Amino acid sequence: MPAILDPPEVPVQLVAEASGAPPLPFTILDLPEVRARVSLMSVETYEVLTELGALKKKAELLRGIIVEKMPKSPLHCKLIKRIFLYLLTFQRSGLVVFLERPLRLADSVPEPDVMIVRGEESDFDAKHPTTAELVVEVAVSSAALDRENASLYAEAGIPEYWIVLGTEHQVEVYRQPENGVYQQKQLYSVAEILKCASVPDVQAAPADWFA
Repeated sequence: MPAILDPPEVPVQLVAEASGAPPLPFTILDLPEVRARVSLMSVETYEVLTELGALKKKAELLRGIIVEKMPKSPLHCKLIKRIFLYLLTFQRSGLVVFLERPLRLADSVPEPDVMIVRGEESDFDAKHPTTAELVVEVAVSSAALDRENASLYAEAGIPEYWIVLGTEHQVEVYRQPENGVYQQKQLYSVAEILKCASVPDVQAAPADWFA
């Protein structure tokens, strides 16, 4: 049986150098009087800068802050590819599977490793999805940011969120979003069958992703 997880209490580490500017010392952001004067970027402004190519590094907008994306290890790449190819077998009319596609939320534009979205592929020719049925992130070196991002997906009403832990060979599953918090958090070993509550046809055997 999966183990019940305690709510994560890991602070987000912000990396705001995606524009190419030197990173600010984190101690500056630790000062309350400075934090109160920091201007957060809107989703609309972020999209304009992205379209103009003004962001010099691969990044995401998280809580109004541009955060540089971490390089992916070989294991990370392997897991993403296998998970995507597996979930792609469930794509049909009314369900689309995306690989590293921006997800446009209220104050953030994360790029989940894989997600399943309701709709047709043509629905997203001119816009990014604003919600999903399932979001999957792979974490190899650290899961801290992925756990912090659970609140983003819960606030957006995304019914299910998986974090695949590459080193631990485990999967954290978050379900039942309510008031911006997932009410159910469970830990599965890769030897277990993982049944997706939001897309019932999906019954994954994570061990195959690691083989």
